[in-house]
Amino acid sequence: MIENSKTIAVLDACVLYSAPLRDILLNLAEQGIYDPKWSEIITNEWFSNLLKNRPDLKEESLRRTINFMEKKFEDADVTDFDHHIPSIQLPDPDDRHVVACAIQCEAEIIVTKNLKDFPANELEKFSIIPQHPDDFICDLIRIDKQATVDALNAQLATLINPPVTKEELLETFKKNGLPKAAELFK
Repeated sequence: MIENSKTIAVLDACVLYSAPLRDILLNLAEQGIYDPKWSEIITNEWFSNLLKNRPDLKEESLRRTINFMEKKFEDADVTDFDHHIPSIQLPDPDDRHVVACAIQCEAEIIVTKNLKDFPANELEKFSIIPQHPDDFICDLIRIDKQATVDALNAQLATLINPPVTKEELLETFKKNGLPKAAELFK
């Protein structure tokens, strides 16, 4: 559970892949509730998977999203973490870069839907907690309800073509694996 309002959290590629989930996580960060972090490897992973799985999306549009993220969160991109990789043991060695990124930026949390890929007992060695985005967002709601409502309203304000109601957005949250957060936002 998040203890303070300036928690550092690494956002795994799987939570940046979905636009609604990415938007709410970044809108929450914009409110100053937590500091988001990622790496070029994480960015490339969600970007390339999204292009591969969604041929209807344009590469140029996704690059604009990445550029916006980089400008809005100038210190989010973590580098120089490769030296941590050999000390990390995970079920999938290809995920070690996420933990190494978290170690490098002193993140307390890795926000991921793939909890099985980040065993708590291994991350405990580095004082890092793997957390599902639904639980992460619920913790943020408990810390600062008004800031989270402001983040939700900011996301709603961008959804104008076509307009989306709060209820429709909360349904999208549920479809994206955020049922508890959707209930708390009601």
